[in-house]
Amino acid sequence: MSVIVSHDALQTLVRTLSEIPEPDSADCWPTAQLELLAEAGGYRWNIPIEFGGDGADGNEMLEVYRELAGGSLLTTFILTQRNAACQRIETSGNVAAKAQLLPALCSGKLFATVGISHLTTSRQHLCSPQVVVVPDKDSKGVRLTGSVPWATGVTTADILVTGGTLADGRQILAAIPTSRNGIRVQPPVALMGLSSSQTSIVELSNVLVGNDEILHGPIDRVISSGSGGGAGSLGTSAVAIGAAQGTLRMFRDEVNRRPELAEFIEPLQDEAAQLTLMLRKSAKLSDDSKAPSAEEIRQRANSLALRSAQAWLAATKGAGYIAGHPAERAVRESMFFLVWSCPQQVLVRNLRELSCVMH
Repeated sequence: MSVIVSHDALQTLVRTLSEIPEPDSADCWPTAQLELLAEAGGYRWNIPIEFGGDGADGNEMLEVYRELAGGSLLTTFILTQRNAACQRIETSGNVAAKAQLLPALCSGKLFATVGISHLTTSRQHLCSPQVVVVPDKDSKGVRLTGSVPWATGVTTADILVTGGTLADGRQILAAIPTSRNGIRVQPPVALMGLSSSQTSIVELSNVLVGNDEILHGPIDRVISSGSGGGAGSLGTSAVAIGAAQGTLRMFRDEVNRRPELAEFIEPLQDEAAQLTLMLRKSAKLSDDSKAPSAEEIRQRANSLALRSAQAWLAATKGAGYIAGHPAERAVRESMFFLVWSCPQQVLVRNLRELSCVMH
């Protein structure tokens, strides 16, 4: 890791996050965890220096996500969604929007999130666009109508980066204040795990969006524009690997009390170390055909997260099966990686493993 994000400070944050109680219901928001993140400079890390940030590059953020997920998957997940919104703003050609939003996001004055899954992996099997964009007759902007199915932390967010599809198939992304008329945030959904991320459906009813709020488009496949870290990106794999490593650290406490379990944890720890090296190699050699593919790394990271949590649960015997035990929670949260930003190629790889279909 470079010196932009202090390794010692990050380790202190990870340790603190792993030691404090974490909410686990949809009616709670991890305020304490996010305050610790802000105090550690987490909202500055990925913002360019010219907007007041630290200017950490993509490779360094992979290390941050991996380390941070080992202390709190919930906090890390929320941060990835906030950072994804920041990236979409940063890579936009809209100079005014960047100047207005990025410094406020960097300082924590504004909080942003994304709602773009309907433009990537979520509900793409439906024929009609999930969010329809039409030109506004009385202004130079557009109006959005539809449903954004997956927006994390939108109950708290000031800015929602989302988009939709025009009649000709082109798409836009825009940064819209959540207070805008026509935006209705539904109550957070109770999830198998990470319910306190307060992930909600956002209904858009004829929402006016000015041209000065449009970040990307209208273009085909707007999610492919810029550098937002799309579905199945290395960032999601870094989080999965980190979550597995955090689980294995807690599993190690069980092993220290029962040395006979060592033979079961050591292969998982070796696999986590190998995957970390693969992640770094793929990030460094992104244009090299010899680099591990993002799909392979993500499938293996998903598998490791699931198996590590299940192995820990098995090792705890009945105690870990009681609601509220950290092993029980780890198992629920590990399932998240089967559905979060999981493109078809990765899903097929996971299903093959789960159904024992061999090549």
